[in-house]
Amino acid sequence: MAGASLLTLLDDIATILDDVAAMSKVAARKTAGVLGDDLALNAQQVSGVASERELPVVWAVAKGSFRNKLILVPLALLISAFIPWAITPLLMFGGLFLCYEGFEKVYHSMTHKKSAPVDDETIVAKGKADIDDLAKYEKDKIKGAIRTDFVLSAEIIAISLGVAAHMDLMGQFLTLSVIALVMTVGVYGLVAGIVKIDDVGLYLAKRKAEGLGHNIGLMLVSAAPYLMKILTVVGTIAMFMVGGGILTHGIHVVFEWIEHAAVVVEQINVVGGVLGLLTPSVLNAVFGVVAGGLAVLLMNGVMKLMPSKS
Repeated sequence: MAGASLLTLLDDIATILDDVAAMSKVAARKTAGVLGDDLALNAQQVSGVASERELPVVWAVAKGSFRNKLILVPLALLISAFIPWAITPLLMFGGLFLCYEGFEKVYHSMTHKKSAPVDDETIVAKGKADIDDLAKYEKDKIKGAIRTDFVLSAEIIAISLGVAAHMDLMGQFLTLSVIALVMTVGVYGLVAGIVKIDDVGLYLAKRKAEGLGHNIGLMLVSAAPYLMKILTVVGTIAMFMVGGGILTHGIHVVFEWIEHAAVVVEQINVVGGVLGLLTPSVLNAVFGVVAGGLAVLLMNGVMKLMPSKS
């Protein structure tokens, strides 16, 4: 009798694990788009630190990401159980924050370019003054990356929760935990590889004076600065795409209009299929830019109304 009970228990556990594995695969596919944006954003966020400090910074952000998910997984389950209506407004607030950060970054970049030209020595001196306290500079970088990760992680957890909604509480918890672990390890493993690509290239270039490895090393060293610039642009665009996408999904009328627009452009001969895939992302990004601009404008107005400290 005891043996039969044990076999029944093991069979139940195996069934649960099988369901969790299946749901984790489905959730992973549905969050793949967010994963790409997460990768670009975080690689861009941790760039700009000294070469020897890149991996420690990535590790610090990865630990922050784990902490984010330790908060988000139980929080998502609690909200889903007791106040499910709150999930969408909270996600939209996070999406608006991403759009705000993205627009602020673009605005700062544009206004910086319009400033009067200065010589190289002045630029170097100013750069040294700006990051005189390297520890504070790193902390600011890490805090910004963890803050951005929180919003993206929240969307990943919300999508995964939607996939596992039909499961019981234990199944949902295990599915969310698997997705949180796999996504975090995957993203920050790739981020570490991206930020160290120039060091890998330098190692290969120095290893042999000539040959395939030497040439590949030189190519990686040459490509690294351009890759980081591309990731900076892609990361900013991703802020608008992800943030705008969260906002449009929360506003039913806008979401339906975007879906309708995608269906319409799909009817175009030859390029319709490609345009149908790109249209939602482009429109989400445009919506994100507009929302971010309004958020920055509102925040600047509030800051001006606040009494200045003297």
